[in-house]
Amino acid sequence: MNKNGLFATITTLLILCSAVLPAQAAFPRNFDISENYYNVYGSPDLNATLIGDNRYSRGDTVTLNIEMMNKGTITGFEADKNVRFGESLDLVLQQTEMQYESQVTTAVGILAALKSDDPNIKVKSGAQQAGTLKQGKQSSSPTKFTVEINKNASAGTYPLTLELAYQYQNNVQLGGDEYDTATGIVTNKDVGIWYENKTQTQTIYIKVKEEPYFTVTNVTGDLYPDEGGMLRVTYKNTGEEPAKDATVRLSAADPFSTTDDQAYLGTLNPGEEAVAIFDMDVDETATPKLYSLSSEILYEDADGHDQISDTVKINTEVLEAEESLPGYEIGAGVAMILAACFVVLRKKKQKQE
Repeated sequence: MNKNGLFATITTLLILCSAVLPAQAAFPRNFDISENYYNVYGSPDLNATLIGDNRYSRGDTVTLNIEMMNKGTITGFEADKNVRFGESLDLVLQQTEMQYESQVTTAVGILAALKSDDPNIKVKSGAQQAGTLKQGKQSSSPTKFTVEINKNASAGTYPLTLELAYQYQNNVQLGGDEYDTATGIVTNKDVGIWYENKTQTQTIYIKVKEEPYFTVTNVTGDLYPDEGGMLRVTYKNTGEEPAKDATVRLSAADPFSTTDDQAYLGTLNPGEEAVAIFDMDVDETATPKLYSLSSEILYEDADGHDQISDTVKINTEVLEAEESLPGYEIGAGVAMILAACFVVLRKKKQKQE
């Protein structure tokens, strides 16, 4: 293998190895494969921004769109080799290296991961590829993460940690055999590029809004197959804001039916309760067990806007049907009672005679 072939092979190995080795296993700074004309100092600096409103409701599953901008800067450079006038090959290679060295601020192969330390906020997406970003450039499309907010989360601000991992060009060396002044071409020019790994972390904040939130605290009602009954449901506003002119709308499903599917609760301030009463019918084939019904609450928020709550579940039970005597047994019982009455009346009449 000649000199140039060996150089190209080692250069390729350096690039490939730097892509898979962790930062602590990187090669020494002065990898002397060829000439190093400059040492340039600087690196990428990624800045992430959440696009749009960061305020969400309890129980929401949302997509966060995160945009990135590279604010990296070159902080300085120094000549590593002095080139004398007349050394045309070195002058050309020196100028070419400076063009490469200016790319030290480019973030290559960005991998973004979003994490939450609070159990009420769950990040459902894994790490996302975010491409390559040059200095001063903004990502062409946002990096997306799906986040689930617990329905019992308290109102307030929640921090999420955005971890960014990428590579950047740490050093460049150039080599060549000779420079043809007539064509302006360097014979067998080779470029050796050494990449290093870098990580950055940034905090992204989301907010859970202060608003009314409804839970069912009590359910009563004796419901039997093939019978109607009154279902009483107690709703409580466990949120931070009042719900004005609140009305419950019930969704009846098998084995229930009703023509009375709405109930007015009035204004519910935080911590207050109100009872909704529904006249329910139960199908005669209903199996005695626990059932779940769905309801939602229509209300006016503190800003005067009409709102509809998330689905509020109502757990109620269909009881065992009450046993009744068959028709012939009822008839026999009535006959016996009448016969007994007849005997008593007859004896009473005989005594009077």
